[in-house]
Amino acid sequence: MPELDWFLDVSQYDRPQAVAERAARAEELGYRTVTVGETTGWNVVPALSLIADRTDEIDIGTAVLSPYGRSPALLAQTALTLADASDGRFRLGLGPSSPAITERWHGRSFDRPLRRLRETVELVRTISTEGTSAYHGDVIDVDGLAFERPLPESPPPIDLATLGPTATELAGRFGDGWLPQLFTRDGLETRLEDLRRGANLGDRTIDDVRVAPIVRCVVDDDPDRARSLARSAVAFMLGAYGPFYGKSVAEQGYPDVVEAIRDAWAERDTDAMANALPDDLLDELAATGTPDEVREWVADYAAIDGVDAVQVTFVDGMDEADRERSLSAIASLAE
Repeated sequence: MPELDWFLDVSQYDRPQAVAERAARAEELGYRTVTVGETTGWNVVPALSLIADRTDEIDIGTAVLSPYGRSPALLAQTALTLADASDGRFRLGLGPSSPAITERWHGRSFDRPLRRLRETVELVRTISTEGTSAYHGDVIDVDGLAFERPLPESPPPIDLATLGPTATELAGRFGDGWLPQLFTRDGLETRLEDLRRGANLGDRTIDDVRVAPIVRCVVDDDPDRARSLARSAVAFMLGAYGPFYGKSVAEQGYPDVVEAIRDAWAERDTDAMANALPDDLLDELAATGTPDEVREWVADYAAIDGVDAVQVTFVDGMDEADRERSLSAIASLAE
């Protein structure tokens, strides 16, 4: 049976304590990992601290933090602190971020993102394993100070969220995990070859990289409602959420679809965005429908060679009853 992770959207909850309560529920249901993301809302570290305190077995992680939003040293401190708080259950998820988040939120220049991501990973590992921040790279140059606490026997794993071939090769070479999303089955299999090539460059194999694609899921006995919710969410990701998701799906064979969705977003016509997403592509990118239909979709996706877990997530428009129904229905796959 596949391992199941849950990407928990903190924006759907009013207090960090509620996020921790939902993570504890995922642990009860047998989910392997719970992750949270961070954009322009809460600092997610307090919520993760609460999750660590209120759970015992489930891994916790970020999916993902920006290398522009925190210094590498602060990222290492964050990872080491949360690893201690969770008795070693923390995974640090990083991604190259996007121009909008980097420039319009953090006030940084979105310059050489893949090089910054690589050097951030290397410096976080240096601090976690050697206890020093001394590092001299192309974009990060630090003379170094010593980390003033004991180092863990095993440093926190670092997962990378990437989309393109070069970025995914980087994940295979330097990451402990890979967190892709919005890939068709064929698209994911193609990108896994880039991950394998990167792993080979790092003198290891893909078995050393935990592959956990993020998939939007909506369980509802009314398939039309489930598909409508997912359609709006996927269309928004392709048209409005930065340039990279749309580019990735276009390169998977859907350039005309992405162009139509982006044209609709230019007019801020969200109905037209959703209408431009055809059923065949929606069904490739999201799992919607009855409990049996969604479980079958997730199981088939998990069966792709190289996939270790499927990380389910939900979409805007679902209420707490929808999320609980979906979380519980999918959890039976792990039994």
